[in-house]
Amino acid sequence: MKLNAKLIIIMLSLLVLAMLTLFILNQSAQTALVNEIQESSQEISKAVQMSIEDLTSETETSRLTDYLIKAREKGINEINIFNTEGEIIDSSDPEKIGKKRELKKLEKGVHAVKSPIGGGVLSQKPYEVVVPVIVGDEQLGYVQINMLLDNIRDIQRANFIRRLFATGMVFTVGFALIIFLARRYTTPIKNMVEDFKRVSAGDLSVTIPVESNDEIGEMAVGFNNMVEKLREREVLEKRLYEAEHLSRVGQLASGIAHEIRNPLNYISLAIDHLKTEILPLCGDRCAELEDLTDNIKEEVRRANYMVVNFMNYGRPLKLRRAEIVYQELLAKVLPILQSRLTEQHVVVVQQIPADLPPLWIDGELFRNCILNFVTNACQAMPDGGTITLGAQLDNGQILLTFSDQGSGISPDDISRIFQPYFTTKDVGIGLGLAITERIIKEHGGEIAVESSVGVGTTITVILPQQPIETEEL
Repeated sequence: MKLNAKLIIIMLSLLVLAMLTLFILNQSAQTALVNEIQESSQEISKAVQMSIEDLTSETETSRLTDYLIKAREKGINEINIFNTEGEIIDSSDPEKIGKKRELKKLEKGVHAVKSPIGGGVLSQKPYEVVVPVIVGDEQLGYVQINMLLDNIRDIQRANFIRRLFATGMVFTVGFALIIFLARRYTTPIKNMVEDFKRVSAGDLSVTIPVESNDEIGEMAVGFNNMVEKLREREVLEKRLYEAEHLSRVGQLASGIAHEIRNPLNYISLAIDHLKTEILPLCGDRCAELEDLTDNIKEEVRRANYMVVNFMNYGRPLKLRRAEIVYQELLAKVLPILQSRLTEQHVVVVQQIPADLPPLWIDGELFRNCILNFVTNACQAMPDGGTITLGAQLDNGQILLTFSDQGSGISPDDISRIFQPYFTTKDVGIGLGLAITERIIKEHGGEIAVESSVGVGTTITVILPQQPIETEEL
C-alpha cells in the first residue's frame, strides 16, 4: 500500500473515530437532558396541580410544605399561591403567607430571576414559573414556582467535560500515531541516507532490506538495483583495465619473446656444430659431453617452444594428440629437472598404477604442464621436501595429482593463480599456470587446487579417458 494511501486512511480513521465518539456522547447527553427535563416538568405540573387544588379547595390544609421536601431534589425551591388581589394566600414558606405583591410585576411563563444578595450558591441560577389559575371564565389567582435548574446545568457541564476528554483522547491517539509514523518512515529514510553516503564513498557492499510495498520499499528496491548496476559497472571497468593492461604487457612481452628467439636459434646452431665438429675429438668424455649437449639442445628447444606459445597466447592452440603412456612422459621430463631437485634436496615420489590407460594428449604441450607443476612445487619448498605424483582412473576420467609439502597458497590467491601475469614470486611474469590451465582446458580437462598455508598444495588435473572428438563421433 502506498504511503499517501496509508496517511489518508489514518486521517479518515481518526476523523470517523472523533465523529463517532462525539455522536455517542451527544446522544447520551441529550437522553440524560431530556429525562431530566421530563422529570422537572412532571414535578412542575404536579406542583401546579397541587397549588390549584389548594386554591380551589375550601379547606385550609396546606400540602405545599410537605411536598416541597421531596420537590427540592428536582430543583423546586419555593411555591406561592396568589389571589387576584396579589395576596399570598398559601406558600411553602409560611412566613410569606399574607404578604402582597403587585400583579403587574409578575411575568407570566418561565423567566430567570436575580438571586437574592447573600443567598444561595453563586453557581446557582434561579428561574420563576408564573401560571394563572382560571376556572371556567373566572380567574382565581396565580401560582408562582421558584426553581433551580442546576441539575440540567450539571448535565451540560458533565457532557462538556466528557466531550473535551473524548476530543483530547482522539487527539492523543492521533499524536501517538503521528509519532509512530514519523519513526516508522523517517528512520528508514535516515538509514537510507547513510547508505547513500557509504555508496558515494565507494562502498558497494551496501544492501537495503525491502520490508514494505510502499514508496519506502520501492526506494529500497531502486537503491539495490542501482548498487547492483554500480557493482556490474565496477567489474566491467576492472576487466577493461585488466584487458588494456594485459594487451600492453602482451605487446611488450611479444616483442621481447621475438628478440629472444634469435639467440636461441644461435645457441641451437652452436650446439649442433659442437656435436658434429668437437665431440668426436673428446675421446673418452665424448659420451658424457654428448648427453650434456643433448640436454642443452632439449632445453633450448623447450625454451623456443614456450616462446612460441607465449607469442601465440591469444591464439587458438593446435593440439597434436596421441596415445602417450604417462610413466614414459615423466621419464622424459624429470631428468631435465633432476639437477635442480637434487640441489634443493627435493625428492619426487611416483604413485602411478601400472594399469593406468594411456593419455590421449598433445605430448609436447602436456610436457610443459608437468614441468610447470613440478617447478612450482620445487619453488614452494626451498628447504627441501617431497613431491608426490599420483594418478588414478575414476568413472571414465583420469586424475593426475601433484602434491608438495611447501608453504601453501592463501585462500585469497587460490582463485587468482591461473590469471595471466599474476605471480607471488620475486621472479617470473605469471604466465606459467595460465598457459597450463589453457592447455588442460583445450584437452577437455579441468584443474582443481587444494592448499593449506604451511602444510602444502595438491593440484589435481582431470582429463577425459577418451578424446572429445572420438566421443562426438
